[in-house]
This record gives sequence, structure tokens and C-alpha cells, in this order.
Amino acid sequence: MTKFLAKFRKDEDGAVTVDWVVLTALVVGLAIGLLALIETAVDGLGSDIATAIDGVDPNTATP
Repeated sequence: MTKFLAKFRKDEDGAVTVDWVVLTALVVGLAIGLLALIETAVDGLGSDIATAIDGVDPNTATP
């Protein structure tokens, strides 16, 4: 039993798995945050474009 515990303590496979899980969670969190920023910027840009299009008079616009 002591050999098993000593081997279990020295085994680092679980630690590597935890590292990968933490890094993956970090990347996913950053991606979600980035998408939220991009969504806000695109929504604002879309509103600006819609306002500009609504302000154009088709009778006086030149191609």
C-alpha cells in the first residue's frame, strides 16, 4: 500500500490534465468576452448605418 501511495504522489498525469482544463477554460472565457465586445461594436455600427440610410432622400441622391 505504501508503494501505491508513493507512486500516486509522484504521478503527474492528473496535474497536467488540470493545467489543460484551466488553460482551455481561460481561452473559452477570453473568446466569450471578445465576442461580447465585437457584438456590441457591430450592433452600434449597424445602428449608425441604418440611421445614415434612413437620412438619405431617394429623390435627391445621386449614384
